[in-house]
Amino acid sequence: MKRSIRPDAVLVQAVIAGALSFAHLHDLAQAAGQTGWKAWAYPISVDLLLVAAWRRLRVQRSRLAWCWFLVALVASLGANIATAGFLDMEHPPALLRLGVAGWPALAFLGGTLLAHQHANPAPDPDQAPASAPEPVSEPRAVVEVDRSQTSEAAAEISEPEPVPALPKAPVSVPPALIDHARKVATEHRARTGAEIDAAALRARLGVPEDLASAIVAQLA
Repeated sequence: MKRSIRPDAVLVQAVIAGALSFAHLHDLAQAAGQTGWKAWAYPISVDLLLVAAWRRLRVQRSRLAWCWFLVALVASLGANIATAGFLDMEHPPALLRLGVAGWPALAFLGGTLLAHQHANPAPDPDQAPASAPEPVSEPRAVVEVDRSQTSEAAAEISEPEPVPALPKAPVSVPPALIDHARKVATEHRARTGAEIDAAALRARLGVPEDLASAIVAQLA
């Protein structure tokens, strides 16, 4: 099956621009004293160095590739501008002859360095970095709890029994206080006809309640 050849506007434009640049470089080299096949070899050398540096830039954005790309671009652009009437092609300056004569060595150095440079592929900005695999969580064992057993166990757990209170130590009463309390009790019995209680004794003597109870117990 034959395919029809369709002209591409971008390709046609590139061919025309390349032909014009090629012709300008040839005319400049010929004006600088390079005749015959040497005048045709100059534009090939400049354009090949430009293409080689660009191809290296597509693989690796290095300073070396950028340097030789700019060198070839300046040489090509300078030749196109020089042939636009800014330079006397019949009597070119000595500096131009020097540059054209030294170009082969410069182009050979640039091509050799570009050819022997280690290519490290540049990361594609459109390609997202590979994300680290998510850790796989281990399945947890599910423990089934029998609620009836737990309720029975909770019912069996009774409240702790209260701790019995420690017996109070007997309150010691001084003998002098007992003698005075006996006099107060005798006076109370003579006046009221009843034995004195702890509250009345406490009111009369001004002692604590436990001390008054101990005195009453001893007076009984």
